[in-house]
Amino acid sequence: MAGGGFSRLPSGTVVVALTMPSPAADGGTVRVLVHAANRARALTRLRNLGLRAVYLRGNADPPTPDEITAVLHHPDGVLWRRTGPDVLAQLWQPIRALTPTF
Repeated sequence: MAGGGFSRLPSGTVVVALTMPSPAADGGTVRVLVHAANRARALTRLRNLGLRAVYLRGNADPPTPDEITAVLHHPDGVLWRRTGPDVLAQLWQPIRALTPTF
């Protein structure tokens, strides 16, 4: 995993952001956001979706305020988008659009 982090919200919940290698062969990365009651539940949500080898060590790359806003306004609370130097700005997509490729 390339990096990740979390932000605790005033309500007591957390937003976890993880950056991991893309499942496509293009060498890019995927940024995944999860809103949950705590960090452990956020990682459990991802593992239940099929992302088994997901760990959060440290807080090197926490979610930005824009990322927090995006995940809070999505009904599922789990989003992703492709990132990287050669990728133009993409919209956040629901996790259902990514998990079949893993």
